[in-house]
Amino acid sequence: MNHRIRSGALVAGTLTLTLALSGCFASPGADAGTAGSGRVSLAMLQPPRSGLSPLSDDAFKLSRWSTAETLVVLDDAGDPLPALATDWEQTSKLTWRFSIREGVTFHDGSRLTAEAAANSLRAATGASPVPRILDGVDLRVEVDGGDVVLTTAAPDPLLPNRLSSPQLSILSEAAYASGTVNPVGTGTGPFKLTAVDGTSSATLERYDGYWGEPAAATGIDVDFVPDGTARAAALRTGTADIVEAVPAGQAASIDGNLINEVPMPRTNTLYLNTESGPFADPAVRAAAREAIDRAAIIASAYEGRADEAAGLLGPALPWTAGMRDGAGYREILAGRAEPARVDGVRISLGTFTDRAELPEVAVLVEQQLEEAGFVVEQDVREYQFIETDALEGAFDAFILSRATVLDSGDPVAYFAADFTCEGGFNISQLCQDTVDEAVAAASRTDAGDQRREAIMAAEAKILTTDAAIPLLHERVIQGEALNVTDAARDPRERLLVTGKTRVDAQR
Repeated sequence: MNHRIRSGALVAGTLTLTLALSGCFASPGADAGTAGSGRVSLAMLQPPRSGLSPLSDDAFKLSRWSTAETLVVLDDAGDPLPALATDWEQTSKLTWRFSIREGVTFHDGSRLTAEAAANSLRAATGASPVPRILDGVDLRVEVDGGDVVLTTAAPDPLLPNRLSSPQLSILSEAAYASGTVNPVGTGTGPFKLTAVDGTSSATLERYDGYWGEPAAATGIDVDFVPDGTARAAALRTGTADIVEAVPAGQAASIDGNLINEVPMPRTNTLYLNTESGPFADPAVRAAAREAIDRAAIIASAYEGRADEAAGLLGPALPWTAGMRDGAGYREILAGRAEPARVDGVRISLGTFTDRAELPEVAVLVEQQLEEAGFVVEQDVREYQFIETDALEGAFDAFILSRATVLDSGDPVAYFAADFTCEGGFNISQLCQDTVDEAVAAASRTDAGDQRREAIMAAEAKILTTDAAIPLLHERVIQGEALNVTDAARDPRERLLVTGKTRVDAQR
């Protein structure tokens, strides 16, 4: 086996990807806090939880600010593109060789080398806990000349995709000097992180030594604003140029020209307990499936700002839609059980309060199930107090908002966790050989069209069991002042302010 990927005419893979994800609004509009200053004012949903360590979920902030970069980025279909690695080659079933881009400097002035890149990857493999993207992956990191050589204990066709995770960002050796990972002044992106004020704010400046096209904006001013009403007010009043995650309930009070809806790789799903209780019977699960009115749920709980689910994977993965029309997919789904007649069947239904819409979704689902003949008892708590019960099968049904592509940009890990016999997040308690075999086949397949076909076959196998009834695919509402140009609208939430983003002076 010898697969080689080359950068070809690609210059700055991150910039190429940004163009595919960006929108352009140059017309004048509502005042923005930094109009004409060359700086971008950003209001973000969540403050840092781990000191902006790239080995935590804070890594996605560093990526959204274009300050920390990875060896690889992903295109819209989830296939890998060059970034800090210019090309790569799979030299055996277990070994990959990545060539490191020349002429790149870190924000502290040191030079990107293969050893510097390897140092960041070794820090990730040795971290406790290990970054999610490497969970279960035994990775050995070596350097050979200008290349980083990676060896896995088992064949891993998804390794280049893994390296796109912001949790595997490449920082200078100085970032690791103190025992913790400090991203301030140690990235390679078009913006240099210069200051962090705890969980309150962060400041970035344009890095004039950037290896790609220099940033259009002179800097980024970040405020962490967990309160959704306050973020919406920042957009309405012009105190922020770009606002993350405007609550759906606030959107109606904002000029529609400032609102952009981005499909998310997140599905709200009704999980049914296949191991015990009424839903151990496939025909009773089928009755629940037939009872669901997705359009009514979206209209009420999401004010129309969501997409009906035709499957587990939604419009954030645009390649999925056409593949459901294939004869093979339809043939698999034809194996679903016929619905039973239900009269007075008692079930427990759980969900959690942490995502504001879910309690209302639960009320609507209860009403729809009761119209079909079920008797429903609800249990709604904070997620931290209900997760254990859900995973142990304490509920007959459970409503969950679930990320479907996780860190690699690939949904196989989600399928394996939620729907296989050994899955660690198997709320449905599903264990069927046909599903396990389909997920395993997808996992073994190389990235590209064949893997996507295998993924859709696995989705169809899962849906045939009615262990999970997909309800809707969420959208995130991103606010942008009308004088903002080229803010990224990224379903994976890896990009937001890029080198091309700018705030124009008002006219």
